[in-house]
Amino acid sequence: MIGRRELLKQSLVGCGAAVAAGTFDVAAFAADGGSGPIVETKCGKVQGVSADGVHIFKGIHYGSSTEGAMRFLPPVPPKPWTGIYGALGYGSLAPQILSSANAGSDIRKAMGDIFGPGEISEDCLVLNVWTAGLRRSSKRPVMVWLHGGGYTGGSDGAPTYDGTNLARKRDVVAVGINHRLNVFGYLYLGLIGGGGKYADSGNVGMLDIVLALEWVRDNIAHFGGDPGNVTIFGESGGGGKVSTLMAMPAAKGLFGKAIVESGSALRAIPRADADAAAREFLAELNIAPDHVDDLQKVPMEEMLNAMHSMTGPNAMRLGPVVDGRSLPRHPFDPDAPPQSAELPMLIGTNGTETTALLGIGDASLFSLNEADMRTKLKSYLHLADDSELDSLIATYKRDRPSATPSDIYFAITTDRMMRMNAIRQAERKAAQDSAPAYMYIFDWRSPVLDGKLRSPHGIELAFVFDNTDKTIGMNGTGADLQPLAERVSSAWAAFARTGNPDTSGLPHWPAYDTTSRATMIFNDRCEVVDDPGKDERLAITALETTQG
Repeated sequence: MIGRRELLKQSLVGCGAAVAAGTFDVAAFAADGGSGPIVETKCGKVQGVSADGVHIFKGIHYGSSTEGAMRFLPPVPPKPWTGIYGALGYGSLAPQILSSANAGSDIRKAMGDIFGPGEISEDCLVLNVWTAGLRRSSKRPVMVWLHGGGYTGGSDGAPTYDGTNLARKRDVVAVGINHRLNVFGYLYLGLIGGGGKYADSGNVGMLDIVLALEWVRDNIAHFGGDPGNVTIFGESGGGGKVSTLMAMPAAKGLFGKAIVESGSALRAIPRADADAAAREFLAELNIAPDHVDDLQKVPMEEMLNAMHSMTGPNAMRLGPVVDGRSLPRHPFDPDAPPQSAELPMLIGTNGTETTALLGIGDASLFSLNEADMRTKLKSYLHLADDSELDSLIATYKRDRPSATPSDIYFAITTDRMMRMNAIRQAERKAAQDSAPAYMYIFDWRSPVLDGKLRSPHGIELAFVFDNTDKTIGMNGTGADLQPLAERVSSAWAAFARTGNPDTSGLPHWPAYDTTSRATMIFNDRCEVVDDPGKDERLAITALETTQG
């Protein structure tokens, strides 16, 4: 008889390994105290747990191990198994550099655990499912989450991403996935290897997500979900992944709606740049280009150490590659991708993204004087002309008469780094005149750290998942949290259900166009504002135009 401890052990290995470890029958599992739900998938039966009216399945393998001879190659489905697979714990994290969430700056501590439990492994193609019912006839909307962390780190096991409340309160089926990252998911070897087996290596991390979406298509009905009503959503790097999937031919038809939170990706990495980065990585490992196959034999830890050593001016840019195959074009440049023109989008940013994105590495940004603010902005914006800077700062001060120099710095850098890309993405989507785009700004201010974070990168996540009790280091414990979480998570679920985020707790939310530019402002009082920050938008646009 196999007990719970052994089941948990099995849940952290691949399908084939689970079979090798042994199978068991339902009666034996029940006698050991296991009474969780059992669901049939294409690979075999999986057993989860039920809690608070939600059935939870963790660590289900949607793909086989990517180690050894499978490294840098497109993923393949797992082998079927017999017996019942214990989907009781989060699976492995993708190979990455794990840094402690409790180390470093006070901002890093406030942001909390972005990794979750588990060890890193190349056997990392796993997903998690939360559902309130298992009847095939239920046909609940499906929301597939793509975690943040750029394209280099992160995991669906982070506490913020727990899908329990989305499933229980919003009656959706929530799915979260892990997939290959950094050099394991985006090292482009197509030119070095002369095409051949590595032709897709620059996008295998994205092809992992495609395989996961195929798993959803083939299996989610058994978990009470509607395979014909799938929404992908992601934040930061996850938003970039959502943007990229909109332009990937292999992803066409696998989802019907898309939500991009603080991660609108207009362009991917050109093939020549990706090739140059890969050659530098090979040199770091002392591997000649004509021995590229040796990369498949390098230990995982050595790969990560080599990547970690390439910092500063030698840092590699890693992410999806316009390789002419799996990603034939830039995601949203020069226009929105025609293949997904009929898919509605929800797009937005937070009020002060850079208090986290830049402040986490430079504490001085929170106490700038006027001269320091000007110096740092001039460097950040690559400006040679003081008059351009003078004009830009004056524009931002006009509507912020009591703003500190730090306030102005964070406002300008947030718009330049994040908000302008979101606006361009929405403009290009709206220009297709096919499916709507809805815009938002999450402007609620966190009280933690004496309010210095304002509305930082990632602050909206706990409200989307209705998990503010799991993220008190980021959002505190105020009475205003739950009402706002109800409105935000309801809007996200309404969009997943119908393609329109209108919900009873919010004012009417029109689609975005370049005439009214209607934008939902999420705060203790939510309101729709036409073209918020118009003068600032025009100033940043003019600045970018002069810089080419």
